Amino acid sequence: MKNIAIVIDGLTGGGAERVMISLATEMVSQGHSVTILSLSNRCDYTIPNGINVCYLFDHKASKVDRFWQIKASIIKLEAWFSGREQQQGKPFDLVLSNLERSNNLLVNSCICSVYYIIHNSVEEELQRQKKLGPFAYWYLLKSKKNLSDQHLITVSKGIEQEISQGLVIYPKTITTIYNPFDIKDIQQKALIADSAIPKEAYIIHVGRLAKQKRHDILFAAFALVSKDVKLVLLCNKPEKALKLAVKYGVAERIILPGFQANAYNWIKHAQALVLSSDYEGFGNVLLEAIAVGTKVVSTACQHGPDEILTGQLSDYLVPRRDPKALAAAINKVLNSELDLSAADILTKVSASQIARQYLSLAE
Repeated sequence: MKNIAIVIDGLTGGGAERVMISLATEMVSQGHSVTILSLSNRCDYTIPNGINVCYLFDHKASKVDRFWQIKASIIKLEAWFSGREQQQGKPFDLVLSNLERSNNLLVNSCICSVYYIIHNSVEEELQRQKKLGPFAYWYLLKSKKNLSDQHLITVSKGIEQEISQGLVIYPKTITTIYNPFDIKDIQQKALIADSAIPKEAYIIHVGRLAKQKRHDILFAAFALVSKDVKLVLLCNKPEKALKLAVKYGVAERIILPGFQANAYNWIKHAQALVLSSDYEGFGNVLLEAIAVGTKVVSTACQHGPDEILTGQLSDYLVPRRDPKALAAAINKVLNSELDLSAADILTKVSASQIARQYLSLAE
């Protein structure tokens, strides 16, 4: 039995958080001990039985890696690891670090056997951060450079290639391990009845309201899509999304139920799922939609979607930031019949096989 720690900035409604909960769930089912250590005290998810969850700070932990706090934060982190290992009577065989604040603390600590999981395009994140000003850019650039000479795991081959060919991070080792998916569990949750799910035809977008997700492009495209369908948005800031929808003249065609812990039944009943992002690490929602038999359209982000939408599905990859192309693909997919059960990606991402790839790092 392996003893695994997963360290993450928080357990709020994001992709990396869901991926790590899925991974932890599978590792526990294989008989291993898993503890998730969240820096922040927030959790938006129902944590499955058998997974230990601890919170390092009793607040949002948004500044714990800043220069005036980082030393005290590292002492607290090291003390937690020391105490936990004493309590369990053995050290952690593998530590998986996720997101910037966790990475910044762990890379400066004395904790061993750490692998850093890169969930997003480094270059795209840096370009986006430049627009937020020099301090924000410097913080992120320094955070990325901290990962040089460390063991990295990327969630798509595209990100591995970007880092290997880039000038920001020079890793000690780097390997790609796709995100884990419990396909049967996804399909079962997709069958759960929910009276809030619309009876009328709709397409769906699942993702937090962030510039990366390009809701502006989505709304501009939706304005050109058949008026017979609505657009369901599962996002974290519905009021803000509605204001943006008004700007693009589609507010009355949008349904905003807010964040859903189980998005799979909403996705299953959709005519299609649309991803409009500028960049992704992998594009989890595309795979989840395919798993429940829902057609997909995606922007051709540099990383992820083109590894998921292969074969006939590649017809539904469109250029980024092009509302007309996105609208044309949506209209096309709404009138197409596709057999998604044979999608190649479904054979590469089973949770059991992905968990074994992670556990092999602890050998």
